[in-house]
Amino acid sequence: MRHSSVISRRVAAAAVSVVLASGAAACGPEDAGAKGGTSGKAAGAPQKGGTLTVLNNEAQTDFDPARLYTSGGGNVPSLVFRTLTTRNREAGAAGTQVVPDLATDTGRPNKDATEWTYTLKEGLKYEDGAPITSADIKYGIERSFAAELSGGAPYLRDWLVGGDTYQGPYKDEQGLASIVTPDARTIVFKLKKPEGEFPFVATQTQFAPVPKAKDTGAKYEEHPVSSGPYKVVKNDNDGEHLVLERNEHWDPKTDEERKAYPDRIDVKSGLDEAVINQRLATSSGADSAAVTTDTNLGPAELAQVGSDKALAARVGTGHFGFTNYIAFNPKVKPFDNPKVRQAISYAVNRTSVVNAAGGSALAEPATTFLPEQKAFGFTPYDHFPAGKTGDPEKAKQLLKEAGYPNGLTVTLLHSTAQNRTTSPEIATAVQEALGKAGITVKLDGQEPNAFNEKRWSVKDAPGFFLSRWGADWPAGGPFLAPIFDGRQIVANGSNYNHAQLNDPAVNKEIDEINKLTDLKAAAARWGALDKKIGEQALDVPLFHPVYKRLVGKDIKNVVISDWTGVLDISQVAVK
Repeated sequence: MRHSSVISRRVAAAAVSVVLASGAAACGPEDAGAKGGTSGKAAGAPQKGGTLTVLNNEAQTDFDPARLYTSGGGNVPSLVFRTLTTRNREAGAAGTQVVPDLATDTGRPNKDATEWTYTLKEGLKYEDGAPITSADIKYGIERSFAAELSGGAPYLRDWLVGGDTYQGPYKDEQGLASIVTPDARTIVFKLKKPEGEFPFVATQTQFAPVPKAKDTGAKYEEHPVSSGPYKVVKNDNDGEHLVLERNEHWDPKTDEERKAYPDRIDVKSGLDEAVINQRLATSSGADSAAVTTDTNLGPAELAQVGSDKALAARVGTGHFGFTNYIAFNPKVKPFDNPKVRQAISYAVNRTSVVNAAGGSALAEPATTFLPEQKAFGFTPYDHFPAGKTGDPEKAKQLLKEAGYPNGLTVTLLHSTAQNRTTSPEIATAVQEALGKAGITVKLDGQEPNAFNEKRWSVKDAPGFFLSRWGADWPAGGPFLAPIFDGRQIVANGSNYNHAQLNDPAVNKEIDEINKLTDLKAAAARWGALDKKIGEQALDVPLFHPVYKRLVGKDIKNVVISDWTGVLDISQVAVK
């Protein structure tokens, strides 16, 4: 299936990093549409020139296309590494589409989507003026299989013929026979099974070209050879201070997506989040032309911003495909009883949960597992309508039918991390709501590593815990498959199929959808599958996060898409 246990291990961690590490901030308070938009921010049309400053908490580590785990090419990485395809750099739902980047199209599949062919555009060059070839893309992908360069998205290990045993070009110079380059502009991928969403995977940085003669192995991250509008001129302390300047050999005629307005981009990391937000708010000196790609505004900061119209106009709003939920393990009593799971579903007070997550500005209530975006196949449903504040009477009725007329006592596992997703605040909100239905909830808070280890264990997973999931690209596949495909159950490793569901009908439908290269048709099928699985009450969707970030007062052309829910740094201007 699409996600192996290795892939799933990365997805859960990377889902957050796609947003937090790659950037957020979107349109202004008007939102320019329901789910994202664009805003000029500072007055005047965007122009080329100037320096864009990026103020971050976390460093942009492992700046090597083989080692980065990105969606749509990432944010800062996408300025240096072009890929076969990329995300559409437009606001809202339009931004969830895959578009050509180095390739002339999004890929040409054979009849059963087990073979994908790409043709490179003419005139593509590296920062040194050398031509970019299909062999460079093949080599770039093969590097990502090397143990020395681990960390990137491992989909191709599962998908490519021979990918599960290949160890990279440093140990096997013959390369992968399943990647064929018949000429300098053509590249063909041969897959083990149908994968209609292959164009999405081709947006990841593993598909960036790397000239073999310039490969310095683990040191390549210090000065990777640019195929994008900017080149690396400084990389201190593994991405703590990253400086990019224009790549004079980048030809905008071959790149319809990146605007590349600033002359220079200065990324400074290791800063305290409160300091970042204060500097952006004050916007003095270079900070007036600054953004952040990893720091959100919290409830207290939003309250402060709300009283300042000028500051509020500089707040971006982003939505990313992410769901926070209660997970059930039906292997553990009393959660093996569907009526108990249904009772909890009715008892939940989503208003109190949203408030615990920071309020309606930072969270939206959810009743579906799939995020509320067309690209994922969102199909509205609410099988256990609890209303805004829960339905404790309906919950009590179901408990009585389940054999618990006097209520019951359960334990909820949560994290002690102050993340407002799986944290004590959310757990307490659930505890209070269920208490009204006669369900006594004991809270089991554990530090993040122990929390993750326990909830992802087939052997030791509790019956009742908080969880969250985000997709590597905006489609139903990377959302539903790792959670509900029975072939994804991992007995001796990180298991994300919390319900340990292994339904042949569900597994078969996942395979059938994977064959579709019509992404709209696939989305409709994913939505229908989500609705069908939802009838079993295997989880309780709680909320989808909303991201709020400040930009400096001189920032222009802020664009937010529903792919990443973040400010697209390739569109920003400072003049």
